Amino acid sequence: MIIWNPEKQFFHLQNSQTSYVIGIAHQRYLVHCYWGKRIADCSQPHDYPTLDRSSFSPTPAGWPDRTFSLDTVLQEYPGHGAGDYREPAFEVRYADGHQVSNLHYVSHRILPGKRALDGLPATWVSSPEEAQTLIVTMADPVTHLQVELSYTIFRDLPVVTRNTRITNPGDTPLRLLRALSCSLDFPDSEFEQIQFPGAWARERQLHRQPLNPGITVLDSKRGASSTHQQPFIGLVRPQTTEMQGEAWGLHLVYSGNFTARTEVDAYQQTRVQLGINPHGFGWELQPGDSFQTPEAVLAWSDAGLNGLSHALHTLYRDHLVRGPYRHQTRPVLANNWESTYFDFNEEKLLRFAHNAKALGVELLMLDDGWFGERNGDTSSLGDWFVNRQKFPNGLRPLIDQVHALEMKFGLWFEPEMVSRRSELFAKHPDWILNAGDQPLSEGRNQYILDLGRPEVRDNILEQLSTFLASHPVDYIKWDMNRNMTEVGSSTARAAQQQETAHRYMLGLYALLEALTTRFPHILFECCAGGGGRFDPGMLYYMPQAWVSDNTDAASRVHIQYATSMLYPPIMQCAHVSEVPNHQMGRSTSMEMRGAVAMSGNYGLMLDLMHSNAERDDAVRQQIDFYKQHRELLQFGTFWRLISPWENPDFAAWMFVSPDRSEALMMAFSLVSRASAPLRKIRLAGLDPDAQYKLDDRSIGADELMYRGIFVDPPLSRDYVSRIWHFRRQP
Repeated sequence: MIIWNPEKQFFHLQNSQTSYVIGIAHQRYLVHCYWGKRIADCSQPHDYPTLDRSSFSPTPAGWPDRTFSLDTVLQEYPGHGAGDYREPAFEVRYADGHQVSNLHYVSHRILPGKRALDGLPATWVSSPEEAQTLIVTMADPVTHLQVELSYTIFRDLPVVTRNTRITNPGDTPLRLLRALSCSLDFPDSEFEQIQFPGAWARERQLHRQPLNPGITVLDSKRGASSTHQQPFIGLVRPQTTEMQGEAWGLHLVYSGNFTARTEVDAYQQTRVQLGINPHGFGWELQPGDSFQTPEAVLAWSDAGLNGLSHALHTLYRDHLVRGPYRHQTRPVLANNWESTYFDFNEEKLLRFAHNAKALGVELLMLDDGWFGERNGDTSSLGDWFVNRQKFPNGLRPLIDQVHALEMKFGLWFEPEMVSRRSELFAKHPDWILNAGDQPLSEGRNQYILDLGRPEVRDNILEQLSTFLASHPVDYIKWDMNRNMTEVGSSTARAAQQQETAHRYMLGLYALLEALTTRFPHILFECCAGGGGRFDPGMLYYMPQAWVSDNTDAASRVHIQYATSMLYPPIMQCAHVSEVPNHQMGRSTSMEMRGAVAMSGNYGLMLDLMHSNAERDDAVRQQIDFYKQHRELLQFGTFWRLISPWENPDFAAWMFVSPDRSEALMMAFSLVSRASAPLRKIRLAGLDPDAQYKLDDRSIGADELMYRGIFVDPPLSRDYVSRIWHFRRQP
């Protein structure tokens, strides 16, 4: 619920788990008072001491004493140029050229439920009782700029979401230079920061370090959330582990350029901010116009990093993903890419499909190369019609035959891109992102379509809709293999050119909204050269994502472990591939490749054009096991037990069913050592008062969780794994 205390001038957002307290200082300034474990009441919201910090921290104009300064007070959405020298949450250039903004409280509303955001993905609720929303209106008394801060607290989750709407109520245009989604100040800096840096095939590497004085910036300027950073910032106390301690996480529901920054000031206060990257950003606000920022998710836990993950997993499964697949099990698929690459035809693919069906596969995924004149990565993006050289009779006969095998059929698309060698580019060379006479950078032989232009996205929507209306496709892998360069638009005015990257994202979201509405039965998978745009913004439209182009099981243990900090396993697509692995050249055991793939949405990237009796028998057994436990693996609670980032030779995690009646635990040996010590694993998430059966033994859950079990016999080779199955006894 949200409580407004008019006497003490504060808002208290609370549920059974968390509290978020905002005060109005001196009847004008919105200040941050508290965010953490639930407190019943906040009797002293304005007890943060105010001190005279000398003339270098000025007081507001006309203030009666020197003990209050915007430079030191804990704020919720700080402005620029009025005495706070820390990073502002927004910046505006007014018609007279100045950039000073000073927001004062005007009014507020408390609403049931949660509002949708115009043109942007956001979390949602199915009924008003599931959340409550506070909207605080602020305004600059001189310029009259209006800012609405929106806070939603979920009834059953330790989560608050924030967004900001900035309006120009005046009669002259102004220019937004910065418009972040959220900003908040902590009174101390005793934190360690968690981030997920990476690169292609090495996405989301877990990195934890102490906060340092000054400003730390995590960002993307690539036009996508990117492989290089995740639009997330985590703060934890130094003693926080996977199982205990406080953790705060801020995650942006956005797929483009972002900034996530912390600032530790001279007094060891910490400012945390998240939103659209101000680098290269500008937005013209005509009189009466508004700008809506993306949503920021703020999650808290006092049960360690696993607790923070559980809050995010539940939020994203239940309040971000939409459509019929939200709570449906996902199919076992086989992707032809590493079997055939671009060299395939109907006959080859039918053989591939029959071999896959014999293993228990439920969906055939046809990857790149089926359209236009596509026989390599140099042509045909933008031409979304069937490649008649490979399919003289069209693609429909193959789809029908795959369906006759009682398998679903999936296709690869890269609709945001266009090849220079394509019919679309020949007709509309000005439809790409470009900066006038600047030469165009090359990237994978393709350019980026300017989806901020309605005619461009309408063309792509019409092409895809026409194709899908006559081809019963069940699954789409939506890829994006190039980051933005020469970011400009042929049709934008000079004053609007810096709006191009954000208008692109709004156009992409509009395209995805239209397509998923027209074809709600299709299961979409997000891909961007692997995990280059794995973010909550895309997952609003596509309930799962390709984690990485790196299918090596040893690499995937690290990548999927870190990815699970934010996203549940059901959102992570993982495949069993051939060895030596095509990306790493490494050979890992079949059982380890299977266990890693089962820890996401299990699929195959094997060479099914050629039979291998030993391999096929192992895969068939894996698929049978996966189907038997699919509900648990896809919808169970995921617990990280032993981190490969802290123990480079070993990792373990487990899945617990929602009713805690059964669990699967997996352990992975990454590097074996001679005369190695014995391994003991403590389980988590079981019913502490129950007995669980393991093979022919009955063991108390408390013993399993607090004493643990030995890995016996030890995993004594590189790249092997083991799975334990526990059942609660009546």
